[in-house]
Amino acid sequence: MSDSLPPCRACRSGPGFAKPLSMAFQPIVDLPRRQIFAHEALVRGADGSSAGSLLEQLDAENRYHFDQQCRIKAVEWGAQLAVPALLSINFMPNAVYRAETCIRATLEAARRCNFPLERIIFEVTEQEQVLDLDHLIGILRAYRKQGFRTAIDDFGAGYAGLNLLADFQPDLLKLDMALIRNIDQDSVRQVLVDGVLGSSRRLGIQVIAEGVETRGELETLRGMGVELFQGYLFAKPAFQALPEVSYPD
Repeated sequence: MSDSLPPCRACRSGPGFAKPLSMAFQPIVDLPRRQIFAHEALVRGADGSSAGSLLEQLDAENRYHFDQQCRIKAVEWGAQLAVPALLSINFMPNAVYRAETCIRATLEAARRCNFPLERIIFEVTEQEQVLDLDHLIGILRAYRKQGFRTAIDDFGAGYAGLNLLADFQPDLLKLDMALIRNIDQDSVRQVLVDGVLGSSRRLGIQVIAEGVETRGELETLRGMGVELFQGYLFAKPAFQALPEVSYPD
């Protein structure tokens, strides 16, 4: 990326996010290998307050600075805690004006903290309504060009679904927990998830089942070929710490 690019409007002006931020971490496990695949950084208030309470304070004016601070804090805490394997950072596509310039703070934080760029995943949630799908695809392509891995979170629950996947194939798909919940007792959910898994394999996309809470859900998903998992069955998010992971037999 060229350092000659001028900063965008939001870099130069606009209010900051008033409340200090911090991070909690939840592991994504590679169950067959019984090891950590990644840790997802989840925003919290510096006092431990919930992500929901922070998101309620967002508006069009402070969204950019909130997104930037979340990225920086994720890298800083990831380095401080010596996160093993990969670090998954959420970003808000509606807060990105120009991918090439809005990534600068993340790059600078990674260099300052000596955190390898190739270990960062940028994860976009499907649940945030994106006004311009082409803009989102441009962001994801720009991040891939920089060497980052990309992931679509909450797949199957949001605004784009297969339309987004048709135009951009991320490295990772995270199945929405609404598809996972009680999948062992729901043949319709099994058929839908099996379809996503089949398509992902053919496209070379790894799939993460998130929100796994019961042994029944786990065994059904393992039987369908899922290898990467995230959820309370393995570990709950830990505030400013890496939680101990449980690997079910």
